[in-house]
Amino acid sequence: MLQVAYIREHKEAVIKGLQKKRLEDAEAMVEKALKLDEERRGCQKERDDALAEANQTNRQIGALMKEGKKDEAMAVRAKAGELKERSKTLADRVTELEEELKSLLYQIPNVPHESVPEGNGEDDNVVVYEKGEKPTLAEDAKAHWDLIDQYDIIDFELGNKVTGAGFPFYKGKGARLQRALVSFFLDEAVDNGYMEVQPPIVINEASGIGTGQLPDKEGQMYHIENHDFYLIPTAEVPITNMYRDVILEEKDLPQKVAGFTPCFRREAGNWGAHVRGLNRLHQFDKVELVRIEKPEDSYQVLDEMCAHVEGLLQKLELPYRKLLLCGGDISFNAALCYDMEVWSAGQGRWLEVSSVSNFENYQANRLKLRYRDGKQTRLLHTLNGSALALPRILAAILENNQTPEGIKIPKVLHKYTGFEIID
Repeated sequence: MLQVAYIREHKEAVIKGLQKKRLEDAEAMVEKALKLDEERRGCQKERDDALAEANQTNRQIGALMKEGKKDEAMAVRAKAGELKERSKTLADRVTELEEELKSLLYQIPNVPHESVPEGNGEDDNVVVYEKGEKPTLAEDAKAHWDLIDQYDIIDFELGNKVTGAGFPFYKGKGARLQRALVSFFLDEAVDNGYMEVQPPIVINEASGIGTGQLPDKEGQMYHIENHDFYLIPTAEVPITNMYRDVILEEKDLPQKVAGFTPCFRREAGNWGAHVRGLNRLHQFDKVELVRIEKPEDSYQVLDEMCAHVEGLLQKLELPYRKLLLCGGDISFNAALCYDMEVWSAGQGRWLEVSSVSNFENYQANRLKLRYRDGKQTRLLHTLNGSALALPRILAAILENNQTPEGIKIPKVLHKYTGFEIID
């Protein structure tokens, strides 16, 4: 969440940034936050003054009693009692104001970086560049859902029977290709200095709040009511929460962590042709990268993370493009975000396969994640990126590599799959 001091010192810039994110009541929310903080600080000062006066008054009681001035001592004691009661009332009010302010700050998104372009939605995102050669397919080329049926490698109907729509079974070479992609992505991450972890796929409420999934995205996550747990929408959540309430030493920075998990998203909305097959699922696999960085390093690291994702796409021989997200499409938590999209030849469209984001200190402030800088502590910056989400990668591999003989597997995966073609 945003720091109140930052809002107070950069009020107009904060309002302008939030309006770029299409927060309609940005000005009213900022003004309310500042008003609550002003009242909180006023009550806190009044409480501290009352408590200090009560303590000073108490010290007079002994001297008055020694002087035989019992009535005066009793009057002073009564006054001290009133001051202490007043300080308790004010302390309760400070707590109420702090909770109200925190609740409001949870509803205010991160301020976008100055380089984030104006725009209302995905159509206004800026294409930074496009790389790779789009394959030329035969006229009878198929979309991945038809290829899946032809080669019997994924079963949507069986998943629908066992669970529901959006929970497919991967079978035979489809399952082995899925496993190969996970191993490839993890090996690449470890080779690039990331520590591999296997985190829980269930989180508590505090973890959801820590990374900003709660309360903003509560309706998008599956909730286990009996235990008040949530199924994770991405490994970013448990991995970043490894550092909740942590103060790191400067020598321990940066922190680079990679993890593979299934991910669960309710994905409410229409399920038309544009989300057919693997294009949108309720459960899918993903390898996630998380970085914990000093503020002055985070934007260079963002570029490094993008380069890592691009390297994976290049090794998979997939045409891709890099997009800079506009204010109306960037996520609630992010200050700056790049999307990577691959070309899906069978569908003739681009598919998002990765988002790489810098949250600056927005998550760190929620997490109370800091590092020791001399005698002081400073908030860190958190970043994350999909490297990569599997369903649409798999769709693009199937579609782009279809031949009359079968589906050719990218060379980099041969040692993982144990086969070179799906036939």
